[in-house]
Amino acid sequence: MKAFIVDRYGRGGTLRAGEMPEPEVGEHDVLVQVHAAGVNALDSKIRDGEFKLILPYRLPLVLGNDVAGVVVRVGARVRTFTPGDEVYARPDKDRIGTFAEFIAVNEDDLAPKPQRLTMEEAAAIPLVGLTAWQALVEIAELRKGQKVFIHAGAGGVGTFAIQLAKNLGATVATTTSAANIDLVRRLGADVVIDYRAEDFETVLHDYDVVLNSLDNETLTKSLRVLKPGGKLISISGPPDPAFARQIGKPWTLGPVMRVLSHRVRKAATRRKVSYSFLFMWASGSQLREITGLIDAGIIEPVMDRVFPFESTNEAMAYVDKGRAKGKVVVKVR
Repeated sequence: MKAFIVDRYGRGGTLRAGEMPEPEVGEHDVLVQVHAAGVNALDSKIRDGEFKLILPYRLPLVLGNDVAGVVVRVGARVRTFTPGDEVYARPDKDRIGTFAEFIAVNEDDLAPKPQRLTMEEAAAIPLVGLTAWQALVEIAELRKGQKVFIHAGAGGVGTFAIQLAKNLGATVATTTSAANIDLVRRLGADVVIDYRAEDFETVLHDYDVVLNSLDNETLTKSLRVLKPGGKLISISGPPDPAFARQIGKPWTLGPVMRVLSHRVRKAATRRKVSYSFLFMWASGSQLREITGLIDAGIIEPVMDRVFPFESTNEAMAYVDKGRAKGKVVVKVR
């Protein structure tokens, strides 16, 4: 099958377009013919080698973390899906590879594709949708009447998280550039801060939750907008000891994570708030919840550009610039 492959780690490198064997299908697996694949900042971080200590992939590696497509074959013990079903998923972190014509996914990580969406639109959802769901529903337990501050509201996670938070009944603040103010307001943001003209920590106070996706300086400043008992959740690090337990390496990586996150955890304790690092996990059951919200018209994907499959490297370069509104997708079939 045709695929885009990482042969060696290297910052800003290009993927090799080549042939790879069709994936093996285990008894609990579903073989999906890929129609579209989302492109994420995570793909670039894996390509650059940023996660090679905690996610030791065997090279050569097919890249890609979002998929929408059609089931072509199922394993002997699969009961949920049949050939011909339209599905979407964020494959498990150990089984990525959506920049290809086929991928095998455990049935527990798959969900039916939202009926309202095209394949390209569906491929824009899983990773950012699950990230927002796990941050706001699972960790924050965001409730009606609470206040949440979502950084980078025009980005992939931000555009989804704003809509999800509004559906949960929260007041939503976000940062963006002046060019994207109308977009984030349309998605439901109540308080919009032009990050080039205003400092969010002088505007926002007594928030219940902050979802951070930016740098360490922004992370530290975010602590100051939370009220006592508030929750700071970061998807950009630093990783904490709980993450080492999540990936099954508490003894080898736990001490390292403890050191990396010591400063922010100490600062959070002083302010009587909590800090959590989120590295989202695959979940077909959570995706089914998201599918329901999409098919009900409550959440819609925000798409920037769709690239042809042969332009996957160009799609990644576009995402690397950090200016995409919503998601970038490659059309495989």
